[in-house]
Amino acid sequence: MKKIKEISGGICAAQGFSASGVHCGIKKKKKDLTLIFSDVPALSAGVFTQSKTVAACVTIDKQQLKKSKTAQAILINSGNANACTGERGMMNAKQTIATTASALKIKESQVLVSSTGVIGQFLPMDKVTLGIYEAQEKLSPQGFQEAAEGIMTTDTFAKEYAVEILLSGVPVRIGGIAKGSGMIAPNMATMLAFITTDVNISHTLLKKAFTKASDMSFNRITVDGDTSTNDMALILANGKAENKTIVSEQTDYKTFYNALEHVLITLSKMIVKDGEGATKFVEVIVLGAKSKKDAELAGRTICNSPLVKTAIYGEDANWGRILAAVGRSGISFHPEKTEIYFDDLRILGQQYDISFSEALAKKVLMKKEITITVDLHGGSHSATFWTCDFSVEYVRINASYRS
Repeated sequence: MKKIKEISGGICAAQGFSASGVHCGIKKKKKDLTLIFSDVPALSAGVFTQSKTVAACVTIDKQQLKKSKTAQAILINSGNANACTGERGMMNAKQTIATTASALKIKESQVLVSSTGVIGQFLPMDKVTLGIYEAQEKLSPQGFQEAAEGIMTTDTFAKEYAVEILLSGVPVRIGGIAKGSGMIAPNMATMLAFITTDVNISHTLLKKAFTKASDMSFNRITVDGDTSTNDMALILANGKAENKTIVSEQTDYKTFYNALEHVLITLSKMIVKDGEGATKFVEVIVLGAKSKKDAELAGRTICNSPLVKTAIYGEDANWGRILAAVGRSGISFHPEKTEIYFDDLRILGQQYDISFSEALAKKVLMKKEITITVDLHGGSHSATFWTCDFSVEYVRINASYRS
């Protein structure tokens, strides 16, 4: 893999992008409105929640992306999901697009919108409208940290990341911000992510790269198995790096894709590490599956198991819960051939060999970051997922989310 250089700047690291984050009054005190802007129209693509219950912004953005291959601005509000709000919610989302376009003096077709927060409440449009104009006035290439803060809900820290790569000797940058802490599950996980890049690439290949990279990152994380109404990830590519346009899946495309996947995986891991009430970050690797689908099904089921997650929180080497999760995943495998490892410590051997040290297992499980490897010994396919433990704090946070 060619060198990927980590840089500062987050969502504004790429040339031609600016951002801002302001408090407009949806929340009591914290920033709740973020604006991302490209100096020129940028190629755009998105991936969205698979839930049948979707927020107005999801419906409208899908329409916007069908109408135009480009976008220049993304407006995100937090604290209010604008979901299950009917026709009024749709009208409010359209109004935010119109207001943003007016403030930026661009076409409405060039604006995408996103919301996150409590379901079933109407947006306070008077506050949002004033906030849009304030956000426009505060747009800056140095506004990446404020932008990351403006999309947070129960997140405990802002999530932003950026890298630089060389494409045929030309520097190209990719940056992003994300939010997510609860309602996180593989299937276009419950989260928001916004990516900007100055790469010059065809629209077809941008969409292909973003969809695949999202599947290998955002769709491989889980906190609690819940999929939200508002999940989305959007990317803008404005071409200002002026590299030779990527039109085929040759070296430059592969280099760009690897860097894009790296950015998305990094943001994904931040989301899991910030899981509501989480005390441990867990990487789950499934090896030896008969097919890619089997590897993914097994990995997802392990990661979404409340029994597995509570055992990890309790630092209990309960390998039976992991094997049981694989058993109910629906895949074809031989339990007696399966091996399970906590980091490098084998917990379960073939033919149900459980000759391991409970003390050493406890020592591994006391760590903040753990790798669980499940080798099915039934094929050549593998998959990697990321999750966290379930703690009593998760229940407390979600029992009082609206208050």
